[in-house]
This record gives sequence, C-alpha cells and structure tokens, in this order.
Amino acid sequence: MLITFEGLDFSGKSTQIKLLADRLKQERHEVLVLREPGGTSIGEKIRTVLLDTKSTGMTAAAEFLLYSASRSQLVEHVMKPALASGTVVLCDRFYDSSTAYQGWGRELPLDIVKAINYLAGGGLVPDVTFFIDIPLHEVERRIAERGEGKDRIESGGHEFYEKVLKGYKSLMAEHKRFVVIDGMKSIEVIHDAIWKAVSAKLNKRVIH
Repeated sequence: MLITFEGLDFSGKSTQIKLLADRLKQERHEVLVLREPGGTSIGEKIRTVLLDTKSTGMTAAAEFLLYSASRSQLVEHVMKPALASGTVVLCDRFYDSSTAYQGWGRELPLDIVKAINYLAGGGLVPDVTFFIDIPLHEVERRIAERGEGKDRIESGGHEFYEKVLKGYKSLMAEHKRFVVIDGMKSIEVIHDAIWKAVSAKLNKRVIH
C-alpha cells in the first residue's frame, strides 16, 4: 500500500507520518517512510541543490526536472521493491507536489507536468493521499515562528503559495484518493482521523 502526504509547507505532515508509521508497526505491518526529494544517494544530492538558497537563477523547468529525476530514482530503486514485498510505504510528498508547486505555482504547462509525473512516478498511483489543510496565514505564521532561514521553496512568497493551494484544490476535485484533514485540529485528533481512513483501506484489502 502506498500512502502519500501532501500539504503546504509546515502543515504538520512529518509529525503525522511518524505517528502513523508507529501505529502501523504496532499492528505488525512492515513500514517504510520516505520523503521527496531524497531517499536515495542521488536523490539526497538533488535535494541539497533544490533547497539551497544559493541555487539562484534556477528555472522553473530545471526545478521540476530535478524533482522528477529524484522521484524516478526513488520509485525504481526503493518504492517498487518495497511495495512488491508487501510493505506499507509512507511518502512525504509525491508527484502531486510537482503538479501543485511547479505546475500551478511556477506556471509550467500542466499537460507536460502530468506526463513527466507519470514517467517519473513509474505509473504508481497512491492508494490514499492525505492533504493536511491549514490556512495560508498559518503557514506564514509557522515559518516566521521557526526563526530560521527559509529554504529556496519556502521563499516563494504569498502569491506563490496562493497558486500552489489552488493547484491542490484542483487535484482534490479531480482525484477521489484524496482525504482532506483539518490541520488546525490537535495532533491527536488529526492522527485519529488519518488512522481511521488507513484502517478502512487495510480492512478492505484483507477482505478482498
């Protein structure tokens, strides 16, 4: 089973992925937690380049293709073997992020973005995608509260994030695999909602 997590930056995805992974392990499931970009030696090098604020002048197309290159490595060398062995794979971002951030946010042609997403994603489709929904003003508050420098993507600004959010809303309307979670609820309430949805998916697979 492939479970992906999406959302704007600082929506709390990482916290919820850890909680879900721990819960699945308690239920005796084999679990693999991954993140994008990264997860392979090549992917981690690409991640450094993509998030480095010194990577100035990077074109939108170059950014998208680097994300896609990292994804291709992750899918073929890590994801597919894990899924084939029956492992539950939890991924912090997948190709929906590219559609929202590079397609809508950077305004690259959506038909091209989707075609390359399919290629880099190796034809994989998540069984369920959780979108942790928090308001844009909350994203900006959390970034400011962190008190550290923003990475290159986080430095996109208010208008950029508005376009990204519009992209996610389009994806959620198009694909039934999305489950929208209110990210302003408590950590425990969010986890319970996610676990309820995952349990239903796991039970359905057992029945079939």
